[in-house]
Amino acid sequence: MKNIELKIDNRKVNVPTGTTVLMAARELGIDIPTLCYMKLNDLDIECAPAGCRVCVVEVEGRRNLAPACATKCEEGMVVKTHTPRVLNARRTVMEFILSDHPKDCLVCSKSGHCDLQDMAIKMGIREIPGIEIAEMSSYRLDTSPSIIRDLDKCIMCRRCETMCNDFQTVGALSAVNRGFMAAVAPAFEMNLEHSTCTYCGQCVAVCPTGALTEVDHTPEVLRALADPDKIVVVQTAPAVRAALGEDFGMEPGTLVTGKMVSALRALGFDYVFDTDFAADLTIMEEGTELLDRIKRHLDGDKSVKLPILTSCCPGWVNFFESYFPDMKDVPSTAKSPQQMFGAIAKTYFADTIEKSRKDIVVVSIMPCLAKKYECQRDEFSIEGSPDVDYSISTRELASFIKRANIDLKLLEDDDFDAPMGESTGAGVIFGATGGVIEAAVRTAYEIFTKKKLEKVDFEQLRGMEGVRSATIDFDGLPVNIGIAHGLGNARKLLEDVRDGKSEFHAIEVMACPGGCIGGGGQPLHHGNSDIIKARAAAIYQEDRNKPIRKSHENPFITKLYDEFLGEPNGEKAHKLLHTSYFDKKKKVVVKQ
Repeated sequence: MKNIELKIDNRKVNVPTGTTVLMAARELGIDIPTLCYMKLNDLDIECAPAGCRVCVVEVEGRRNLAPACATKCEEGMVVKTHTPRVLNARRTVMEFILSDHPKDCLVCSKSGHCDLQDMAIKMGIREIPGIEIAEMSSYRLDTSPSIIRDLDKCIMCRRCETMCNDFQTVGALSAVNRGFMAAVAPAFEMNLEHSTCTYCGQCVAVCPTGALTEVDHTPEVLRALADPDKIVVVQTAPAVRAALGEDFGMEPGTLVTGKMVSALRALGFDYVFDTDFAADLTIMEEGTELLDRIKRHLDGDKSVKLPILTSCCPGWVNFFESYFPDMKDVPSTAKSPQQMFGAIAKTYFADTIEKSRKDIVVVSIMPCLAKKYECQRDEFSIEGSPDVDYSISTRELASFIKRANIDLKLLEDDDFDAPMGESTGAGVIFGATGGVIEAAVRTAYEIFTKKKLEKVDFEQLRGMEGVRSATIDFDGLPVNIGIAHGLGNARKLLEDVRDGKSEFHAIEVMACPGGCIGGGGQPLHHGNSDIIKARAAAIYQEDRNKPIRKSHENPFITKLYDEFLGEPNGEKAHKLLHTSYFDKKKKVVVKQ
């Protein structure tokens, strides 16, 4: 590719043809402020609508200022990024944006993590002189089971639209109206709950203001902790331990497993358990389900549905039920680890501590906002009592810890409680894309071949490519595996399955970039995919440090089956640990 030379602030730079002024400036370490621009390297995600005009620069020979995020470099171009004209224009743009923005920063849930707030501070804006509008735009607050949408705070950056439409291909959000009333909203002016929204939370993760936030369950959790008649049990997902430290100033990828356990005990939880235990349990159910389908297929049973699809990700399940309801019999019927944990906690564990179901409150700490919706689904409750009562995000946990005046960095490491805190390396890698199917392979290989698997690291199943494939040799039987993260990538694989073109035996799908480590409830990564990679590296490091790395070798899982569940995929296990899927295809009528 041909390189071109230009000057930015009197400094020369050579960049490939097609490079924007913004990217060229970053090559030189020159900061050009942005609001609407967002790029996640390695994930092919970019939002550059040039809508906010905060990134304008002066280009010699041009009359108008140019948006750096959308202006391509040209040979010999001379760019000035901080002239008085540029600085005044940026400030004016910011003043106009702020003139139609609510002034409730003190109580806004995004305060302290708001790009608009940070930009106003950086530009030294303390008042908005000379701008008067008759009336600020006003919209009805839209609350769904997982996400709150406050369009009064929308600045039309369209980052959420990029994630929802381009990366996830969900199409729940689109630009509506013009001028001060312009906003990004569910298609055809529906609310999120009645749109195609999957609650993956990627819109929340990239929103620069408080226009999109999660539904906060911490007040309910605090009330449960204060109730002397309740036993409050908490489970923590594998991705949480690889990201929680970021909100306390630690480097991305710092594992804080032991400190997290100590913090949860200090908050008052009666039992601190690990979702990794339930991940091991999921492998026993999902792995044996996979083997059963393969064996029946080899025996000539034409009714067998292959490939089997993993069912751990609720955002993916929501997407599947909305767009592929005609294929409801293809995914594994195994519940997600969150829901398996809840089912076991309110039966087996309740019996162990001699408590009734109504006495136990199950709280989950998840990297995912769709988990908030998942635990409210009717099929995951008994007579109105949900298996998992509340789900809070990694960000909410960090806020909860800070409110309790606990310094995470100063805490000593502590261990999870037994029996539902004991897990294997296979359970922890559920947090990264490819991890669920790798964990399943570790167990399925040994059950199928009856041989010991010496090398448990399947590097060919790892990586950040949106769609990956690999063939694993089960002692002479080639097992073809597909992996996708991002619902847009999943759609491609599912359309092949629907058309009868897929040759996979199993497909793992995660809705979020990088898997759960990039979940919508994780500390904000601000478009830096290096942070997601660091979290993945931490997940695999914890796997390597585990003394047991195969789910079927977890002695507490073995004991659970021996004492309570019977055989994997047996009658009792199936009743407690499996589910079914529903046709939720949205029939949208376009207004004429």
